[in-house]
Amino acid sequence: MEPIHVIGGGLAGCEAAWQSARAGVPVILHEMRPLRRTDAHQTDFLAELVCSNSFRSDEATTNAVGLMHHEMRRMGSLIMACADRHQVPAGGALAVDRDGFAASVTRAIEAENLIQVVREEVSEIHLSNSDIYIIATGPLTSPALAGIIGGYTGADALSFFDAIAPIVHRDSIDMEKAWFQSRYDKVGPGGDGRDYINCPMNRDEYAAFIEALRVGEKTEFKQWENVPYFDGCLPIEIMAERGAETLRHGPLKPFGLTNPRDPMVKAYAIVQLRQDNALGTLYNMVGFQTKLKHGEQVRIFRTIPGLEKAEFARLGGLHRNTYLNSPRILDSLLRLKAEPRIRFAGQMTGCEGYVESSAIGLIVGRMAAAERLGRAMTPPPATSAIGSLINHITGGHLETIDAGPKSFQPMNVNFGLFPPIEVALKGADGKRLRGPEKALARKRALTTRAMADLDAWLANASALAA
Repeated sequence: MEPIHVIGGGLAGCEAAWQSARAGVPVILHEMRPLRRTDAHQTDFLAELVCSNSFRSDEATTNAVGLMHHEMRRMGSLIMACADRHQVPAGGALAVDRDGFAASVTRAIEAENLIQVVREEVSEIHLSNSDIYIIATGPLTSPALAGIIGGYTGADALSFFDAIAPIVHRDSIDMEKAWFQSRYDKVGPGGDGRDYINCPMNRDEYAAFIEALRVGEKTEFKQWENVPYFDGCLPIEIMAERGAETLRHGPLKPFGLTNPRDPMVKAYAIVQLRQDNALGTLYNMVGFQTKLKHGEQVRIFRTIPGLEKAEFARLGGLHRNTYLNSPRILDSLLRLKAEPRIRFAGQMTGCEGYVESSAIGLIVGRMAAAERLGRAMTPPPATSAIGSLINHITGGHLETIDAGPKSFQPMNVNFGLFPPIEVALKGADGKRLRGPEKALARKRALTTRAMADLDAWLANASALAA
């Protein structure tokens, strides 16, 4: 049997290769590192996490990301299995030891007999009639491959920035000022309700910090960097420029946290740090992706109470992300309309986030395997988390899409992508549901429907590659 070619050994590429191999189809996985390195990667591992170490909420009944976790686990996701194996405490979120996770994925891929890992840069693609390619090179696609993609798509790729948050050595944090607590004391997988380090700021400290972010020296923009940011991953200094209170209602919000040393005094803002490795020796600064110059990062971040003597294992950085105008150029099976032998997976399709990228890789791997085996396969139901995201990427059922760069943007999975659902107006006690209670009931109704519909889809032979 001819192999499927997967280009890119990130989260989506590894998941696509794994799913195809598990269906009994041989795979050649092409990864250019270490032959050609990138500005963001630091190791030669497959599936290296270059930004946060968090897969976000693991709550499946009230959160769209947590629901996607559930769906991926139901379908035998390699990425989720390795994440579960290497989780670190993070409240209600699923966060991982980044090196342990990537090493685990690498070992699994290299041990799979049907997957051949080829360390090379793909600089050209010569298609034969029976070839199937999956391009999952993500945000750091090489210029050579980007040129090839441009030739096939007939459209320019779009770009946005993705910034990296700093990582601090745990023993350099002043725990006389900081304390351990998860927001609202929430206990998540592997956690105890004390999974974040919290550094409080009073009003004056916060105001001085905002001003420092505004005037701090930033990295210079290059000509090719004249592109928009993705709102879900804004550098902290850009958020500060949007208004003095923006950060207090974003990553520095003080709500649900109480300083045990002085419970009656509420902090004006709170910086949170999340465990980054299994040993608990490294913590990343939550929401602190930045394009400040390295010297400025050290100077400004050490003004945060508790971080005055912080030692940084890694400072923040900035890299370019590339994605396609997918509604215009991809069909419902994530194939190029102009060249169906090429599929795309991961962030390049216009999804954002580790989980979303992996989920698209999972489905594309199954779709490609089904095609190789001569079996029909339909996309997951639009009522599921994965199906709703594919609907967003491909433009849903619309036959003609004229989505230009200004109208199609990368998207995290969220309940706004799901088809509407009617919810009961009254609770079990007979009282009318209002406000937060009604919103919670709606989320639970959406996830209940999604789980049932996905189970029905999985039970249908046309949904499976194996």
